[in-house]
Amino acid sequence: MKPKATLKQIAKELNVSVSTVSKALSNSPEISEPTKIRVQEFAKLKNYKPNNMAVNLKNKRSKTIGVIIPNILNPFFAKVFSGIEKAANEKGYNVITCISNESLEKEIHAMDMLSNGTIDGFILSISEETQKEGEFKHFKEAMADDLPIVMFDRISDEVACDKVIVDDFDSAVYAMNHLIKSKCKNIALVSTIDNLSVGKLRTEGYVKALNDNGYKVNEAIMLHTDNTEDFDAKLQPLFDNNKIDGVFALDEHASVMAMKTAIKKGFKIPEELSIIGFADGVWSRRLTPSLSTVSQHGPEIGEAAAEMLINRLEAKEGEEPDYETRIIKTELRQRESTRKLK
Repeated sequence: MKPKATLKQIAKELNVSVSTVSKALSNSPEISEPTKIRVQEFAKLKNYKPNNMAVNLKNKRSKTIGVIIPNILNPFFAKVFSGIEKAANEKGYNVITCISNESLEKEIHAMDMLSNGTIDGFILSISEETQKEGEFKHFKEAMADDLPIVMFDRISDEVACDKVIVDDFDSAVYAMNHLIKSKCKNIALVSTIDNLSVGKLRTEGYVKALNDNGYKVNEAIMLHTDNTEDFDAKLQPLFDNNKIDGVFALDEHASVMAMKTAIKKGFKIPEELSIIGFADGVWSRRLTPSLSTVSQHGPEIGEAAAEMLINRLEAKEGEEPDYETRIIKTELRQRESTRKLK
């Protein structure tokens, strides 16, 4: 392994000052272009690596963002993370990621671990248990310790911070109106995220669309659960005991399982049963027939969250922007599981 050169060694060999080398490597306008090129090429030849930690400590900044997501297996969170990383890297920030696995305890531990000078701020989506318990003290403590937070998707109105959300309520209304316009009369709602804020908003949108179109809300065809095991046990009886010609699924698992169950029961899709899911992972496209979905634009959410946090971190003292809730519009992607509207 080639030994790494230091600023002092480079300066000595090129017969210039350490200050000149440092400025040339940081592309300072104070240094002439020929000198910059000479220093930068020599530094590369000598395997020079800047000590970013020392620079950041001098500036009282780590240039690192902590990201906490509830579930790495959910394609939506993976897409959001890709957007965060892209925007952060473009601004010269590193990203450290932790997974809460829907646990309040793990979420608190991750924040404690990163709050020791490792990161400048957090981007996070609240864990299922945190929302269920209504325990938000650790977020408020981080904010009080001058560690700004940007929440995305799952948020809390009790925490004053920047937030990025999708229009869950309006998206549900739009998706339901699409099913109603395609002549569906008995539209089931299926969900494994009943205790999450996004699940509640999507349910409200489902009810609003029914009411607006003169349909009665039928509790018998509304399957609310907060875990996949309970959902899987109750899904088959839902189809067996009720007349259903449409399904609105509020999450990825509910979407895929509703489609599989319907196919197993012999429904012709979309002629006899139309399905729209709130999901846009690879399974949506790979299912046969492919699943019509409400796409949440995960990368855009991630980019917006990173941009908001970095803008706050880099604002001059006293010029920090007001807290903002940014809404990312969703998109209904029509595939083979719904009839095309004329």
